[in-house]
Amino acid sequence: MPSPSHYLVIDLEATCSEDGSIPREETEIIEIGAVLVEAETLKTVREMQTFVRPIRHPRLTPFCTKLTTITQADVDAAPRFPATMAKLREFLGRDAALFCSWGNYDRNQFERDARRHGIRLPLGKDHWNLKAAFARKHNDGREIGVGQALRKLGLSFQGTHHRGIDDARNIARILPYVLGGGKERA
Repeated sequence: MPSPSHYLVIDLEATCSEDGSIPREETEIIEIGAVLVEAETLKTVREMQTFVRPIRHPRLTPFCTKLTTITQADVDAAPRFPATMAKLREFLGRDAALFCSWGNYDRNQFERDARRHGIRLPLGKDHWNLKAAFARKHNDGREIGVGQALRKLGLSFQGTHHRGIDDARNIARILPYVLGGGKERA
């Protein structure tokens, strides 16, 4: 993988249920949180947050709302997935960015939604699994959650758990430790 000029840290939230009424292959993105980080300085350049209106299971389950704090009104007023991909493409502009996420879930969910809607993703072909990279560097190969990784580094979670933008911001705070083991940069 060539050295990127930017890292695009993304975290997604998707439709979900606790009773299996929404199978994994039918889940749909309902929030995209994206933080663009300059590779040289590891400083945040800009952020994007958008809700996404699901089509397959348009009504959020009570479990999903409780887990994410995303409301039915949030997704009802949101654009559909193709429009959010246009927004993400515009957000990226001309910046060459390496798509990063905490695990492979986000990449796989993006690919499912893109197939469902018949569109191409604006993310490039490469993806960096920061969860696996952190495990190799700081945790003897055991993969842990974002909150656990932050605690291991002596940092506290900022914002609301299971909100795409807050999770993406916190993952971006871990990025310096994955890259060089150094301190988080402002």
